[in-house]
Amino acid sequence: MRVTEAKTYRDPWGIPHLRAPGALQLAFGQGENAALDRAWQIEVERHRSQGTTASFLGADAVPWDRFARRARLDDTARRCFDRLDEDTAAWVSAYVDGVNAGLERGAAAAPEFAATGLVPQPWHRWTPLGVWLAHHILFAGFPTKLWREEVSRRLGDEAVELFATDDPGTAGSNGWMVSGDRTASGAPLIAGDPHRFIQDPGFYQQIHLSCPEYDVVGFAVPGVPGIAHFGHTGTVAWAITNAMSDYHDLYEERLRRADSGIEALGPEGWRPAVQHRETIEVAGGSPVEIDVIETERGPVIIDGLDDAPGTEPGPAAVPGGTSLRYPPRVTADLGFAAIPALMRARTVADVDRALDRWIEPVNVVHAADSSGELLHRVAGYVPVRHRDNRLRIVPAWQRGHEWRGRHDTPRAEVHDIAVMANARGIAAPLGVEFAPPYRADRIDALLRESRDWSAHDMAAVHMDTYLAAAGPLLGQVARLGDLAPDAERLRTRLLSWDRRMDADSIAAADYARLRSSVARRVAAAPQLKSLAEPLPYPTVFEPWLTLTAKVAFALENLLATGRLPGLDVPGIVRAAMGDVAAAEPVPWGTLHRLAPGRVLPAAEDEPWPGLGGDHDCVLATSSTPGVTDLSPRGPSARYVWDLAHRENSLWIVPLGARGIPGGAHHRDQLPLWLRGELVPVITDFAQLTEERGVRLPSAPERSRVTEHPS
Repeated sequence: MRVTEAKTYRDPWGIPHLRAPGALQLAFGQGENAALDRAWQIEVERHRSQGTTASFLGADAVPWDRFARRARLDDTARRCFDRLDEDTAAWVSAYVDGVNAGLERGAAAAPEFAATGLVPQPWHRWTPLGVWLAHHILFAGFPTKLWREEVSRRLGDEAVELFATDDPGTAGSNGWMVSGDRTASGAPLIAGDPHRFIQDPGFYQQIHLSCPEYDVVGFAVPGVPGIAHFGHTGTVAWAITNAMSDYHDLYEERLRRADSGIEALGPEGWRPAVQHRETIEVAGGSPVEIDVIETERGPVIIDGLDDAPGTEPGPAAVPGGTSLRYPPRVTADLGFAAIPALMRARTVADVDRALDRWIEPVNVVHAADSSGELLHRVAGYVPVRHRDNRLRIVPAWQRGHEWRGRHDTPRAEVHDIAVMANARGIAAPLGVEFAPPYRADRIDALLRESRDWSAHDMAAVHMDTYLAAAGPLLGQVARLGDLAPDAERLRTRLLSWDRRMDADSIAAADYARLRSSVARRVAAAPQLKSLAEPLPYPTVFEPWLTLTAKVAFALENLLATGRLPGLDVPGIVRAAMGDVAAAEPVPWGTLHRLAPGRVLPAAEDEPWPGLGGDHDCVLATSSTPGVTDLSPRGPSARYVWDLAHRENSLWIVPLGARGIPGGAHHRDQLPLWLRGELVPVITDFAQLTEERGVRLPSAPERSRVTEHPS
């Protein structure tokens, strides 16, 4: 492969536009670009997939490394790569060749390598699959089953549904599609914004990939070839949201040591399990040795091995563990063959066929083409099994909890508008907990206000701050009587508030403070005391297991329930009103500030800007009420795909196109993102600037850096 034939161009925002004479050359160029623009980011993700981050980040990274190793992420990625068809394997390998060709130069420009002493290493052929898997292994929210287990054990089975809603550990999105009957051009529009933890550098990379086989713009995941989630090929476009489906299972395992090794109790009796030991190297600390065990259900991700050889566990409390069963581990397929097929798509029918190959994560998908065809479906692998598997940890030794094939994925006809916002909808038969309907209902209502939508008009939907979810708590406030004068003034402000979580709104901050105080007081109530103590699970699952956070996101249910006898809701709200009335009024944006995640802390505190929006607004800038008003999660990209003319499409990311601190395009999109503005998608290479002066490796260097370690 002649790597010199892949050329990189940039637009005014530094977004890479890559052109090559073939798909393999283009994949090489994309990998090399990822290494040059995002070297630190993709190397961190490689280490996350391998469970080796503690080797340069220290002891705080051990919990993730322990989980990644026990879940067999790297081994699963290798298995999935080995099962790829020849063409897809060659395409992934070409991308890895490009990463390895550019990584040394990219690392030289990224100060984080020197700060940690990390030395970049050649990627394996399967590393991109590992990166993808590490990003999405928690996407199905299986730790929620641990929470339900504890709620049931401590409060009873009937209390489980009190907390049945999406929570701070869940990744969600908004997406909507309007037919040509409602657009100024007469062609469909697709728009939305994925909600993830805002990272620095960003999770999504705007990119344009062009070769004779396809010409596609969209959002790539650095470290992964192609464009999977959001793309536009010129004649067809697609976008996704989290389907909120349940497709990962947890099994309670009974384990024992036998002369032949570890055994696990299954429906057919004691069966051999696979075991080996691994060592986690820790920067600045002692190595940590762990057991890696896998039963016929899956890898054991939570401890519990009986150390006494030959012991026969009884039916009561038995040393054991908890295993995880997830589709790529079972099928040796991550669905990577779908990505090149998506990029080659020219019609909705092509996208639909490509999505039949999709495995994980399970998504709701919108697609539209220039002829006006529309698609609204679920894509991914959801196993058929007993309903209890979706809800709780199930006993590995009982029959009936086996997987029995794969669900057909639902789809729906689209007439003029389709909305996907993680609420119950076409994916309802495949999941347990969904987002409340507030975002979906609000988007639908806004879209029905016009029959003349254009791409630029969609910013008004992206940035809408109306919080219908405030209604239940404000209803409690309205029913209070005999308030102190300062609390009465607060009530007047709250009940006359327009329910918009605007950054400059004092009433919005009043409401947020009240909600936080109520959440903390409910979490401290005697009825929930048994859930307040730290739960006996690895710290990597804490976002799903923190009582105050769980209460905050289930507050609507908890304020209305009769299942917590003695919970004095009016008294709690009254006391919280006193808390807020005593505080100095401030605008919401003073409290609610952007808080991007960074692998390494900034050299000094950075003054991140204030935000409008809230968890259940269309502008879903999420904080965790009762814990923090800072917003680590929100729109990790925004897009509008125009099917009349692709060049009318728009996009934006929270920070910038490149991941090099201090670079011109590290954070140049942030001011636009804050204002709800989007930048144009430029696909005409005549309007782009060819990147020159990037030294490509010589032939001997290419031979050295593109060698795949086994």
